[in-house]
Formats: sequence, structure tokens, C-alpha cells
Amino acid sequence: MVQDEYDAVVVGAGFAGMYLLHRLRQMGLRAKAFETGSDVGGTWYWNRYPGARVDVESMQYSYQFDEELQQDWEWSERYSPQPEILRYARHVADRFDLRRDIQFETRVKAARFQDDSKDWLITTEDGTQVRARYFLTAVGCLSSFNKPAIPGIDDFKGNSYFTAQWPHEPVDFTGQRVAMIGTGSTAMQSSPEIAKQAKSLTLFQRTPNYSIPSHNGPQDPEYVAYVKANYPELRARAKQIYGGVLDDWGETEGKHTPKDVMEKELERRWRRGGLTFLGGYTDSMYDKDTNEFAAEFVRRKIREIVKDPETAELLCPTNEIGVKRICVDTGYFQIFNRPNVSIMEVRNTPIERISEKGIVRGGVEHEFDSIVYATGFDAFTGSYNRIDIRGRGGVRLKDHWEAGPRNFLGMAVAGFPNMFTVTGPLSPSVFTNMLPTIEQSVEWITDAIEYVREQDKSVIEATETAEDYWVRHCDEVARPSLRYHADCWYLGSNIPGKPRVFMPYNAGLPAYIEKCEQVVANDYEGFAVA
Repeated sequence: MVQDEYDAVVVGAGFAGMYLLHRLRQMGLRAKAFETGSDVGGTWYWNRYPGARVDVESMQYSYQFDEELQQDWEWSERYSPQPEILRYARHVADRFDLRRDIQFETRVKAARFQDDSKDWLITTEDGTQVRARYFLTAVGCLSSFNKPAIPGIDDFKGNSYFTAQWPHEPVDFTGQRVAMIGTGSTAMQSSPEIAKQAKSLTLFQRTPNYSIPSHNGPQDPEYVAYVKANYPELRARAKQIYGGVLDDWGETEGKHTPKDVMEKELERRWRRGGLTFLGGYTDSMYDKDTNEFAAEFVRRKIREIVKDPETAELLCPTNEIGVKRICVDTGYFQIFNRPNVSIMEVRNTPIERISEKGIVRGGVEHEFDSIVYATGFDAFTGSYNRIDIRGRGGVRLKDHWEAGPRNFLGMAVAGFPNMFTVTGPLSPSVFTNMLPTIEQSVEWITDAIEYVREQDKSVIEATETAEDYWVRHCDEVARPSLRYHADCWYLGSNIPGKPRVFMPYNAGLPAYIEKCEQVVANDYEGFAVA
């Protein structure tokens, strides 16, 4: 039985879901958000592992839709830790009284477009059903965690932790023998903190990763004052940059730059720290020689930091730098100089199974008190596949995306009327500063809804022609990049059986915004409005 009707239903109450709810209210629409967690925050609600923090500078990783909010909030560190970002999300929910329209601890199980009434029937896990004209997903790019298919994973008698679903209470590893499976971003952030407590920490590494020091610290009051005094100009400039992150981006190609000059520039960026390490040269992600020069620079740094040569070589990546998201760490490589930290390579000698006592590798059982799984996410499409979403004629989204995600502008799917995805697959999303990108997506979606209302229509839907064009376009702009051939979650290759498709939009934020604006300027070209 349908219990209520809304103009719009939002799935998720992270930064995207909260802003959607705020915009819909401003439009005078009746909206409801459903959130699996017990509070707002999205990824920052779930990812509470030790050392979790943002890898974009805090002064840029924030909402810009409300000037008073920008001016009032104070970030304590250059890269804010998870608890502070969660406090920010809760502050926003309080400030705009969002919780009254959010139903927490509720998972959306199914959503089906009703061909006769031209609206959506949404069903939650407890069987509750509601109707809505618009079905809006704000489920995030990295919110479906990857539980590895390791034999015996449920047999372990000790403590098992997943970085993407960390306990809400602090975990004390004092005196414990701890294993960590995975050496990606979450492992690089959490292992230095765990190493401070544990009797021993053993990292099981399949693929070594590049990481740049964050050089994190307290905010510089002069810098904060400058940013707050110039927010409008700085935000506008950021939208003209590939990733939406302000920095001193280079405008020359590395292949035309003397090696000694490149060396000095890389050293300068290493000392500054952060994600923009590769930003000195425009061809870092396109020219193999330029990329290899930067990659070898980082490998040399690893060899300088890690005292044991054998361990240092295990930690040196052999793939191109930046084809996977560069990690930003606080003392990661330094922990391997501690007597209580060790590393085991599992690509050539893989983990055979998890036993009651620990991990079996190479026929040897290694006993542990706790195992931490830092094994990443089923990115982009994983959270959509967990919901039984059906469009016209009962077609399942999962089937429509069987060969990889298909949509228009990363926001609308042909055959799924009045459904929009915020920073969905085939949008710039993870290649950008997520907060401003979320705002751009939410504002475009809500403006489209307003356009439909102004036209006195009831349905907006991406056409198949527009969807075909966008899929081809996304592939074309990704193909020249070194990222296109990488083995990573950008292409879904970390999930067995998942189609290998390059899922982020690779032409950059300014090009994407221009595409979105062109569609609007041409009366929503690529959409059928009825």
C-alpha cells in the first residue's frame, strides 16, 4: 500500500542528497530523502577508519551555495579529518533544518517507473511504498564497499574490520597482531595510525601505489582570511580548471622541458604536497616519458625514505603514476622503518584463505588478532545495482547497464523518465573536487525539473540518440589518456566479472559544464519533454 506521495524522492543524505533536498524545498516541492545510515554525511558517515581525511584542501572542499555558511564555518586543518567533515555535514543539516525531511536507517530496495501514472513507485527494505514524480539518486561514486571473495573470510575468530564500514566506536589495537589487506588510499591513511598502537602490523600488498605527502597542519589564518575575502573570484576560477581545484597549474609540456628543470619542479611540488603533484606539466597523463620521469622521481623518494632496500622495492610501483588516483598520506612510507611493521607481497604468492586464526599465504598460516580489509569499492555502478531500479516497461537499470553504464551527461538514462543521478557514472565526479561538482550537478538537475514545470509538462527523459552520443564521447575523450589502459576501479577492473568501461568523464570540469550549458541553451537538446 502506498503510504505517501511526493514531488521528489532522494536516495542518500550525503552532501549531494542534502543539497538536493535544500534546492527542492526552495522550489516549493514536497521532497523526501531516504538514508541507510542513522545521520547525514554519506561517505564521511561510513568511512570512520583511523586517519581518514579529505585529500582536497579543506578551504576548497565545501559548499559554496550559501555565502554566510562559507564565511561562518572554520576548518582547523589544511586537510580536514573525517570527524570534522562529519561535523560540517551535521552543521549544514542543522542550519537548513534538513533532517525533518530525511528518513534515516532506511534502505531503498526498489524503484519502478509507472507507465500509466508516469511517476515512480519506491519501495524500502521494510516494505513501505511511496510515490514520487521524480526519482533522484545521490548514492555516491564510492559507497558500495567491496567485500573480497577470499575463501574462509567468515571463518576468522578474531576481529574483522572493513575500512568502508568502520565501527562508530573507537577501535583499540593496543598489543594486537594486526593484518591489513590492501595498500590503497584507505590503507595508506589508516596504517600509520594503527602502527602506533599495534604490537605488530602486517600489510598484504597486491599492487604498490604512489603516494604524495600531505604536509598537513593547522590552517594558516592569513590564507583563510584571503580565501574568505575572495571566495566568489576563487570559486569562479576553479570552475575553469580541469579538476575544479585551485593550484599553480603548469602550462607547458614536460616533453619539451629540460630534465633538470622538471626535477626542480617535482621537488617543489613534493615539498608542497597534495594531489596536484602532477600539475606542473600538461602532458603528465598523456606522454609516457613525462609520466615516467615523475614516476621514477617518486620511486626515488620511496627508496630514500624506506631504509630496508628490499622493502623499498616492494613499495615501488611499476605502473604509470596517476593512472590510479594518487594517494595523499601522512607518514605512510615511514612506518616501514618501524620494527613492528612488515609487508607481504600477494600478487605472486596470493592469499589462499582466511583461517580461524589468521591468513594462509604460501602454505603458511600467519596468526592475527584482527584483520583490516582495505579492499576498496564497487565504484560508480555498485550502489545502483543494489537497488532494483526499473524504467519503462519494467526494464532493469542493471540490464540496461549490462555492458557498462549508459546515460546522458552522467545524469539521465534513456528509458528511465524523471530519474536523475547526481555525479553518476560518465560524469567528472572523482576526477574533480567533489563538493563543487556535486553542486553543479544538483543545480542542473533541479533547473531541469523547474523547466519541465514551467512548460506545464510532466516527464523529461534522455533520448537514446543522446545517450549513444554521450557514451561514445566519454570513450573518445578518455582513450588518449594513460588512464584508459590502467587496471583500476576507474574501469571497474577491481571487481571480478564487471564490464571494463572507463567510467569517469575525462575531458575535465570546464568542458563538462560547457556541454551541460549547451543542452540548456538549446531547449534541453537530447531530452524528450512531454
